[in-house]
Amino acid sequence: MGGTFEKGGGDAMRSWPPCPAYTRRLLQGFARGLLTLLTFLAVPDACAHKTSDSYLRLRLEGVEATGQWFLALHDLEFAIGIDGNEDGAITWGELKARRAEILQYARERLVIEQSGAVLVPQYDAELQVDQLGNGGYAVLRLMSVPGMQPGDFDLEYRPFFDIDRLHRGFVMVEQDGRVQQTVFGPLTTRQKFQGDAPRPWREFGRFVREGVWHIWEGYDHLLFLLVLLMPAVLVLDRGRWVPVGGFGEAFVAVVKIVTAFTLTHSLTLSLAALGWVRLPSRWVEPAIAASIVVAAANNARPMVWERGWAIAFGFGLIHGFGFASVLDELHLPRRSLVRALVGFNLGVELGQLVVVAAFLPLAHGLRRAGFYRGWILRWGSVGAALLAAWWMVERLRTS
Repeated sequence: MGGTFEKGGGDAMRSWPPCPAYTRRLLQGFARGLLTLLTFLAVPDACAHKTSDSYLRLRLEGVEATGQWFLALHDLEFAIGIDGNEDGAITWGELKARRAEILQYARERLVIEQSGAVLVPQYDAELQVDQLGNGGYAVLRLMSVPGMQPGDFDLEYRPFFDIDRLHRGFVMVEQDGRVQQTVFGPLTTRQKFQGDAPRPWREFGRFVREGVWHIWEGYDHLLFLLVLLMPAVLVLDRGRWVPVGGFGEAFVAVVKIVTAFTLTHSLTLSLAALGWVRLPSRWVEPAIAASIVVAAANNARPMVWERGWAIAFGFGLIHGFGFASVLDELHLPRRSLVRALVGFNLGVELGQLVVVAAFLPLAHGLRRAGFYRGWILRWGSVGAALLAAWWMVERLRTS
């Protein structure tokens, strides 16, 4: 039969028969895996620098091909080194001095293949500089693509993926008045563009995929979600975390957290991408890190909220701005923008559901272990807070 209730130390606890050995090993493995994940999230080079994005706008009219390619200065510094005196500030003179290397880097990492022929875009020898939402960018003016003909073509896009697997290339192609947009990443460096009418569902699917990866590879968003989920299998009783009674109670708590985060994340992403509300990236990125600090501190020493849904709701508003600047810089037509927003938001939801499906059953099985409430919840939250505080300082310093 079920367990019995006992009183001890003023807290109501349930006494259960011992777990089988294989169950204990499984739960211990889960605990170690979670700690390993938190340690992996602490890798400085992958987390401290600004969002790594590039933007290509390609316009095709018959055999004429023109465009602009925006490459972030901080990415170019990592790739080829353009800060000559290493003072942390890139000047116009330093950029011009490395102009040849930048153009060569571009030629090697953007090619077009059409009917079996490899076509290399030609660029203006002069560089320009533009200030986008998340920093300064070198602007390469694409003047022509020798041999380009109307019709289908494959685009190979490979800048910065070898030094940053979180880099994303956002490409918009306007071909005889028809617009196609997509996202390139380390796993999708080659994509096909149709010369005839574009296929909206293919573009939609690409942004769904990017929404999923935004959660899985966006270390700050993933850490925020995990910090909110950790106490979902517990309940606050007189200032202390104690296990929930059953799976249903934990499931309801998780549904509240994920729903609150998704709604507010989607709301601010949509408002910002549509241009109705704007916040500078130099404010948004440190604020995202600060949200992790607050959520983690509340886990370690609960003071304000009993459930993470309130934190998810409040700070989800900030997280929504984390991706909005990317869509804004593409200047997508309204129809394409709406499709990208819906696809990306759906991908975020799917990515979260996968994380929840992997986390919740194991965390629920481990909730009664002192190791979970001590090392995983308390000290894991302390570690997450310290890591996020370091991110915040780095983002403030480099903004």
